[in-house]
Amino acid sequence: MSISRPSTPDEPLNPETPSTSPASAESASSGSAPRHVAIIMDGNGRWAQSRGLPRIEGHRRGVATVRRTTELASRLKLDALTLYCLSSENWKRPKTELDFLMHLLRQYLIEERRTLLEQNLRLRFIGRVDRLDAKVLREVERTQKLCRDNTGTELVLAVDYGGRDELARATRKLVQDALDGNVSPESIDESAIAGKLDTEGLAEVDLMIRTGGDMRISNFLLWQISYAELWFTQKCWPEFEDADFHEALADFGERTRRFGGLVSS
Repeated sequence: MSISRPSTPDEPLNPETPSTSPASAESASSGSAPRHVAIIMDGNGRWAQSRGLPRIEGHRRGVATVRRTTELASRLKLDALTLYCLSSENWKRPKTELDFLMHLLRQYLIEERRTLLEQNLRLRFIGRVDRLDAKVLREVERTQKLCRDNTGTELVLAVDYGGRDELARATRKLVQDALDGNVSPESIDESAIAGKLDTEGLAEVDLMIRTGGDMRISNFLLWQISYAELWFTQKCWPEFEDADFHEALADFGERTRRFGGLVSS
């Protein structure tokens, strides 16, 4: 795992002098590029509070970072980009903050439709989307319908998502299949479990990025990141830039992935 240079609240953002230029980063990752990148977008609230702003302003600024990162993923032709938008545990937060997050999600889905179509992005939601407010769910369905014929990078938004909950739901589906006589317990293998997950059909995560300085996975894609490379940065999500994404990709390209085996000499 890698930790990028820490930032301070007063540190100016300077996209003109990235630590890794886009050209060199794309070149470095071209021989060993990830197909599926997942990001824990952490630090919105802390970023805002460190600047004397309300937490919701951090979430607002975080949406702009989502837009930039999604566009970059499309240009790099990633197979999939999965973003951790709202965990199942986040419902413990104040109602005012949750209401604002739902407002931002609904607004994002409405305002980004043209961009999603122009960039040929597919759109998938994972998690308990069925528990969302009816107004938000309506925009989820409309936007997915508009993007259904797209063939580019798949943008996966994890909303009301928890890795343990996903595994529990997948287990219940398999148990029901067994009770219905559609599958025998002996035939249940890793492939059968993967086929019942929200991410069914997606490649496993190659690279997981977490912003905000914490070094944990927070119940995110527990099955899918079994062999993912992990990359952490002290930067909070609103200050995460293209150069940081390129740095993570370049670092990934330099790693040797063994998947439990040995590298032949």
